[in-house]
Amino acid sequence: MVSICDRECLGKTFREGKLILKVNSQFYGEKLVSIEKALSELKRATIANIVGADIVNECIKSGLVHENGVIHIDGIPHAQIILIKR
Repeated sequence: MVSICDRECLGKTFREGKLILKVNSQFYGEKLVSIEKALSELKRATIANIVGADIVNECIKSGLVHENGVIHIDGIPHAQIILIKR
């Protein structure tokens, strides 16, 4: 599992209606990496949680995430990847 967020999202909680997204360091970690390194890790992941405009947009550009698969919670893009292998 890979969990990646934009730096400015870390430590924040986003709410919209009944949805609550807590972006805490216990789950997302505190290690800062480049976009290239993040995308490299995401390409190998079978499960991923992705939060923030910068990283979600890069995932869309690289084909990892389809724009229709992105939800917004309090204006913050959030996507998940689940890869099922046969």
